[in-house]
Amino acid sequence: FFKSAKREYIIIDAPGHIEFLKNMVSGATRAEAGVLVIDAEEGVQENSRRHGYLLNMLGIRQVVILVNKMDLVDYSEDIFKKIKYEYTDFLCSIGAVPLDFIAVSARDGVNIVTGSDRTPWYSGASVLEALDSFIKEPSRTDLPLRFPVQDIYKFTEDRDDRRIIAGRIETGIINVGDKVVFLPSGKKSRIRSIEDFNVPSQKSAQAGQSTGFTLDEQIYVTPGELMCREGEDSAVVGTHLKTNIFWMGTQPMVKGKRYKLKLGSVRIPVWLREIVTVLDASELTTVSNRQQIERHDVAECILETLKPIAFDSSRNIPQTGRFVIIDNYEIAGGGVVLEEVKSKTDMLTERVQQREKNWERSGITPDMRSGRYNQRSTLVLICGPVGVGKKRLAKALEE
Repeated sequence: FFKSAKREYIIIDAPGHIEFLKNMVSGATRAEAGVLVIDAEEGVQENSRRHGYLLNMLGIRQVVILVNKMDLVDYSEDIFKKIKYEYTDFLCSIGAVPLDFIAVSARDGVNIVTGSDRTPWYSGASVLEALDSFIKEPSRTDLPLRFPVQDIYKFTEDRDDRRIIAGRIETGIINVGDKVVFLPSGKKSRIRSIEDFNVPSQKSAQAGQSTGFTLDEQIYVTPGELMCREGEDSAVVGTHLKTNIFWMGTQPMVKGKRYKLKLGSVRIPVWLREIVTVLDASELTTVSNRQQIERHDVAECILETLKPIAFDSSRNIPQTGRFVIIDNYEIAGGGVVLEEVKSKTDMLTERVQQREKNWERSGITPDMRSGRYNQRSTLVLICGPVGVGKKRLAKALEE
């Protein structure tokens, strides 16, 4: 923790050695910006390229490169420029753009807080000035609502019949009275109340809050579903995900083997179906004919889940587009969702969901209908061209 004249900072120190890449990935997923350090004496190494690729994959767009230990190369401008040009070429090749390169000596404090006369050829920002120039990420309250359901609490004592849906709001805002939809089930209801422990009743809640809700209409919701707000861009539902994965398991990731995917509050079996490309960080090349994903590989691949799940592209909403893969009770990989891959099953499910959106609820309840006709209700489909009054006819028949 430290504080500059402009803002407060929390530093996540992520070790750079290959043995600690899991720590680096875990830290990077919670960061808004990155500072990547390159040893001036060693130059651009395989780890430098791998770290740059991972930061880009995880959506960290604000990155500053520190060329450290300049004192060991006599503050050579030529060495600094060589590293800068080489690493810029690499970052551009993967679609990343660094904000700045800074020549520093951490030991001597050169260009850390202010500029130094030891590098008269360097006129850029100091490390602190670069940090202060980072732009704070837009508020997650401006994004569509995403609320992964973590648990359901049912109360039965003292005539308390509340059924509280609990979790953490990842993005967006929710208000009492808002209409919501749960995915992938597609069930709908309206927020009746917002429930928090030992605090006065609230009318709204927003991103970052761990809270609970009760609904006007009691519907069966299970942990792992994603609550969205009607009228906003909804999450994607599907079984086939195009992803970027960084594999950290001791055993290769292979096709056909059952793994577990953890995305938000979802825990579901998943299989590797197709390997599109694998990045060779040491050679800066991609290989497209691999049959498995080796340890420390970065791969673009297709995953298939056992059942449909709700998710977002990490480019749109990172909080519900990042995941980890578990193998034998250990985290073996992490990655981001690029997009949904349509399967025949997904297309059929989407068609059914679109059809159900057009159903119009009758003003007559099932109990009223049974009482009028002294029999249980049944389904009658009235077919015909568009615009002939099928809904009006259906309601007239009911009455």
